[in-house]
Amino acid sequence: MEITWLSHSAFEIISDKGLKILIDPFISNNPSSTIPVEEIEADIILITHGHADHFGDAMEIANRTGAILVGNHEISLFLSGQGLECVGMNIGGSIQIKDIRITMLDAKHSADIDFVEDIIPGGSAASFLLTMEDGSKIFHAGDTGLFGDMEKVIGGIYKPDIALLPIGDKFTMGPFEAAIATKWISPKVAIPMHYNTFPVIEQNPVVFSNFVMQMDPNIEIVVLNPNESYIFNKD
Repeated sequence: MEITWLSHSAFEIISDKGLKILIDPFISNNPSSTIPVEEIEADIILITHGHADHFGDAMEIANRTGAILVGNHEISLFLSGQGLECVGMNIGGSIQIKDIRITMLDAKHSADIDFVEDIIPGGSAASFLLTMEDGSKIFHAGDTGLFGDMEKVIGGIYKPDIALLPIGDKFTMGPFEAAIATKWISPKVAIPMHYNTFPVIEQNPVVFSNFVMQMDPNIEIVVLNPNESYIFNKD
């Protein structure tokens, strides 16, 4: 399985069977993005919430590639109004798409759809847990603050192998809180995201890595540059 950080909270995950999954594809207006949106392919696109820097180019990519869009109920209604089909779901639910099990979990963040002329309700912000063909699990936290279910539910019940966690502060967890979340979730690998896209969320990921090392040295921290990939093998 190959995980590519497209910068901000945008990731491309290529499964062992070659499925391309995009999460929060904020590309064309992203100052940190290094790849033209026209070059991005997808089979599945997940949207954690309605903010412009996460919804991003999801509609354009889905139109061009025929990718299946997945979001909460309110996002699915919005996309239906734009002439696009979206699999709507809600927190706690799971769906199966092309051998990938997608579970929507909680996140603590605002979520209105904010890139339209009149801001409209976007339901609840969410995170996603992906169970891949080989049984490995990836948790994408979306935008969130620290909350207790990261330990009791996400770590205690779902037990992801890989956690993608925001560290930018101000709008999400900062490096210290993200390190606590990493300890609670206890993945094999943690990858920081949602930082250094804009001056207001500038962070040094080494600070996050050092905090995690102090709390649980058994967790591997992988810091990626935009458009850099990480290969994960379950065994």
